[in-house]
Amino acid sequence: MTALAGLRVLDLATLFAGPLAATMLGDFGAEVIKVEHPRKPDPSRGHGPAKDGVGLWWKLLGRNKRTITLDLSTKGGQDTLLRLATTADVIIENFRPGTLEKWNLGWEELSAANPRLVLARVTGFGQFGPYSHRPGFGTLAEAMSGFAAITGEPEGPPTLPPFGLADSIAGLATAYAVMTALNARHSTGYGQVVDMAIIEPILTVLGPQPLWYDQLGFVQPRTGNRSTNNAPRNTYRTRDGKWVAVSTSAQSIAERVMHLVGRPELITEPWFATGVERAAHADVLDEAVGGWIARHTQGEVIAAFEKAQAAVAPIHDVRDVMTDPQYAALDTLTTVADPELGDLRMQNVLFRLTETPGAIRWAGRPHGADTEAVLTELGLTEGEIAALRTEGAA
Repeated sequence: MTALAGLRVLDLATLFAGPLAATMLGDFGAEVIKVEHPRKPDPSRGHGPAKDGVGLWWKLLGRNKRTITLDLSTKGGQDTLLRLATTADVIIENFRPGTLEKWNLGWEELSAANPRLVLARVTGFGQFGPYSHRPGFGTLAEAMSGFAAITGEPEGPPTLPPFGLADSIAGLATAYAVMTALNARHSTGYGQVVDMAIIEPILTVLGPQPLWYDQLGFVQPRTGNRSTNNAPRNTYRTRDGKWVAVSTSAQSIAERVMHLVGRPELITEPWFATGVERAAHADVLDEAVGGWIARHTQGEVIAAFEKAQAAVAPIHDVRDVMTDPQYAALDTLTTVADPELGDLRMQNVLFRLTETPGAIRWAGRPHGADTEAVLTELGLTEGEIAALRTEGAA
């Protein structure tokens, strides 16, 4: 048994935030039907490296999804989507506000077809407000939220992440929002609309910056790898040219590190007693910690920190991630058999449940691979399916 068995999700979204939410639901047993345009597949199929012409990012993002094609701008595509909506629990879409309404597939029509439906609308800026009409991507959310402003070296430029951070956070938040709406449906008997603006979840995870500014006028600066809340907290190069990260969020850990690196006298300094004061003396602490680490190999540093019960981690690139024993023990990177490309190594489901675990049943499937099967299950005849194809609607 799976946690979300019996839940049916229509994934109308493209690229990352909306589709990732559908992936998370599919990982725990929801039946996810990916709806793509017949002639314009989800652009994620073409993002990043490909093998034998097959996009590898799609293999991850499209896992556990059946794929069909419908052109929702056509009458046949709209009618078919409404029929599918009567069988679904959730629709996830990320068109600009007003697009579904233009296609006669807005909330009024969808909820009339299925009052229990949950419609998750994922856009850059939300369904209303002065920016709602703008095209929105995660990069803009990373800029507007304040993330870029606090990321990077103090004298350097604001820095954007080299991956879809805001989209990923919004995807996780959307999956949570969908489950919240489905739980409410148990009480009310009715579905509702989820309005997810990508600019909002990343702002939430940035912490209390608005509160700090509201009450104190404090604006968090760029500090590179350092923290304004504790020190030592940085990345340090080891003797063998590798890197480690050290964190001392707890006072006891900071004291253990000073003993470990042979500088216990620093513990007696008045400023050492709080994380904020230690952060103000980060140069002194970085010199002590960085100097000791530079005289040892990465393996020696990690072993010594572990023995001292101090917090340290190697700085991995993907090659190291693939061989790390902790990830191996958790099966964080698991093997998925794929008929197109053979065995694939990818991230496993997001968390472990003891009674109803998630699973990767298959990797992303070819564009439109399940169209005929899904539409036949919906009750369409061979003639009706052929008519949709003739119209260019499927």
